Amino acid sequence: MDKFGFGMMRLPQLDENDPTKVDIEQVKEMVDVYIANGGKYFDTAYPYHNGVSELVLKEAVVDRYPREDIIVATKLPIFSVSKPEDMEKYFNEQLEKCGVEYFDYYLIHNINEMTHHAVYDFDSFDFVRQKKAEGKIKNIGFSFHDKSEALVEALEAFPDCDFVQLQINYIDWNSSSIESKKCYDVATEYNKPVIVMEPVKGGALANLPEVAEKVFKEYDEDRENVSWALRFCNDLDNVFMILNGVSSLEQMESSINIFKNIQPLTEEEYGLINKVRDIVNDLTPIKCTECNYCIEHCPVHIPISKYFTAYNTFYINKTQNGDPVNAAVNYLVLSEKEEYGAANECIECGACEKYCPQHLEIPKLLKDVDKELNNPVMRKFFSAD
Repeated sequence: MDKFGFGMMRLPQLDENDPTKVDIEQVKEMVDVYIANGGKYFDTAYPYHNGVSELVLKEAVVDRYPREDIIVATKLPIFSVSKPEDMEKYFNEQLEKCGVEYFDYYLIHNINEMTHHAVYDFDSFDFVRQKKAEGKIKNIGFSFHDKSEALVEALEAFPDCDFVQLQINYIDWNSSSIESKKCYDVATEYNKPVIVMEPVKGGALANLPEVAEKVFKEYDEDRENVSWALRFCNDLDNVFMILNGVSSLEQMESSINIFKNIQPLTEEEYGLINKVRDIVNDLTPIKCTECNYCIEHCPVHIPISKYFTAYNTFYINKTQNGDPVNAAVNYLVLSEKEEYGAANECIECGACEKYCPQHLEIPKLLKDVDKELNNPVMRKFFSAD
């Protein structure tokens, strides 16, 4: 359990269409079970659940447990910083929202090419150094979504950081866009301990395509898909925390069981993971993790991740001799809702791409969604329903 961090990015919701409607009573149950089994590390951020996650942390954790028994981590929303003094404003607001006098771990959130200006020109590194010197932060670091060369630049500019947080999972390990392995190797070379985010890739590695899941089940019928993903990350020597974003009490209990009984992967099991990786990459055209940063900034309220999920399901069913119609109908039902914009209503403003950790060409991909799921053939089935 020492490496299991409670990620508070995908908490259970009372309304699936409103991320601010968090099921706080279920979260409290999840927290209680987590702490009872030795868990301590809680990871949140300013934008999670449209600004509500930090408040949930206060109500479900900080207000209910001794401060010295928990580890609180949150992040400076550098992508929202337009002038240097904004950092002080956000930091003080976060202390109040989380109900703490200090943060155990404080990160500059999402260093990449889009946040480069604010990170470097506003000297965010010096800002968190100052807060550490004041005793308001115990450990300073940053989360990172960019190429390995940019990670080298950040570590050269911020040599006194205590850790880095990287997207690592077996799908992205050798990805040319995410560069998980290359970034992990850079962090290790610079002697920076690693916190893992997205170990299950936004739930994608829990809900594998049937043909991929079959590879694992034929080897061990009882082992959960999530277990393979968490064991892969746990085997990395320089990883000291793995953030698992659980969304229900059932998922929490499952994760606890996995971490309590975690075993190193064998050579044969690594071979199976490589095989599953190839299958999933072939079957998943849009590598979305459903973080929903993009949705928060879309001026026409397109539920981008929902449409990408429908498209991926459509593609998998179409190529695996399944029924692609249901996925298309699901998209059309969503797009007809008054609160949502359809894929073809994208105005190509680029706001979504700025915040996408996966560097997806979202406007272009939305055109693909519209072409495949909103055509006369699929609309015929939709009208028939």
